[in-house]
Formats: sequence, C-alpha cells, structure tokens
Amino acid sequence: MKLWKIRVHQILNEADTRPGLIYEYILFGFIWLVVTSVALESVRTIEEHYGLLLFIIQLIVLACFITEYFLRIIIPNQPLKYIFSFYGILDLLAILALSSVFFEYKLHFLVVVRILRFLRVFKVLKFRQLREESNALLNALKQSGNKILIFVFSFVLLCTCFGTIMYLIEPEESGFTSIPKGIYWCIVTLTTVGYGDITPLTVAGKTIASFIMVIGYGVIAVSALIVTSEANKHLSEEEKVSNTQTCSHCLESDHKDGALYCHACGNSLKDV
Repeated sequence: MKLWKIRVHQILNEADTRPGLIYEYILFGFIWLVVTSVALESVRTIEEHYGLLLFIIQLIVLACFITEYFLRIIIPNQPLKYIFSFYGILDLLAILALSSVFFEYKLHFLVVVRILRFLRVFKVLKFRQLREESNALLNALKQSGNKILIFVFSFVLLCTCFGTIMYLIEPEESGFTSIPKGIYWCIVTLTTVGYGDITPLTVAGKTIASFIMVIGYGVIAVSALIVTSEANKHLSEEEKVSNTQTCSHCLESDHKDGALYCHACGNSLKDV
C-alpha cells in the first residue's frame, strides 16, 4: 500500500493515532451538526428565519460525507467489504438522504440515521468496559436469535387467540369491531403500553384483560432474561482486549492486544 494511503487509512480508521482521534471527534461533530440542523429545520418558525443558513450547513456536511465515503472506498484493498458493511450502508443512506435537500421531498431528514455512527464511540474513545459490554450485548442478540424468534411467535399466537376472544365477547361500543383490532388491543395490553383507545366493557372482558395485564409483566421479564443470560455468558467467556487497530487490507478490527498480523488475512499490522 502506498504511503499516502497508509496515512489516510490511519486517519480514517485508527483512533490509536492522534490524527485519527482528532478526525473521529471532527466526524462526530459534523454528525451532530447535521442532525441538529435537520431537527431545527422541522420547526416552522426556525425554518422560515434561518432556512438558508441550515441549507448551507447541510451542503457543507454533505460534501464532507461524500469525500469521506469515496476515501473509504479507494483506500482499502477490498472496497466491497466496506461498501456492504453496516457502516458503509449507513454512510451511503445518509448521503442519499441528505442529497434530497435539492428536491421537494423531505427525505433529507432521514440523515439522522447516521447518528448510529456513534456506536463507534466505545471503540474510538477506548471506553474498555463499555466496549466489552456492548460487544456482549450484540453477541447475546445473535446467540439468542432462535429463542427470541420462538418467543415472538408464541407472543403472536397468544395475541391472536385473546384478540379473537375479546372480539367475540365484547360489544362494538367497546371498540372491538374486528379481530385485527382485538389483536391490536391485546398487543398494547400485553406490552403494558395501554393507550386506552379500546376498552373492554363486559365483566368477562375485564376479567380476561386483567389476566393479560398480569401476563404482560412476564412477557417483559422473559424477553429481558433471554438476552441478559446470553450477555452474562459472553462476558464471562470473552477475552479482554483493547486493541483498536484496523487491518488496511481487509478492514478487520477485532485483534488481540499485541497482535502483529491480521488474524483474518495475515496482513502486517505494523504499518497501521
């Protein structure tokens, strides 16, 4: 890799270097700036008085985002890995959304999705404990995927059954005018949201509603237990690492402390 590409790679991906850390702070600043600008633009009185200023800010940030995106494509030896990565897709969506500022549609408000870039803050700022726990949570979600799927399927079946029963026993005046509305009411009740737009009137309906409310607390507990149990398991098994180096060849970033070569492709980490 050419020297200038190595330098740009360090700035874009390596928080271990001073230029890289400064760049990350600047990037976060630009993200906050554009998110704040589109939020303020949604307020009619502010948009009327400062619309041009907000438009200019968004154009400047858009230019910066486009420049960064193309640099991230031309720097690595495997550009497609970045393009189809989570952050690559996120960056592209933010650019496309912000580009709509030139049209009548308000899709540029969707640029707020790039605030998810702040997920990198645990790695960039080296909040070791927070990073380990965030990794544990993500791995827990992956490991408990099948359990969550079964739980959600059971939840849907339960709501369908109770929603149908409520439709059969409740008069239309209560709001249960169809089975889908009954299912909607059951979901709202089981999740303890309770909008109150549909309310049972009969004794039987209120009895069933009370039963569903009690089950709702169990639903919250079980869903939390599935994820936390996996997260605790991962925390106890995970090797503690703080290395933030990113391979310039394949963009792999999960390396052990003191690693000299990328565990994914074997590329030397000495120059990154």
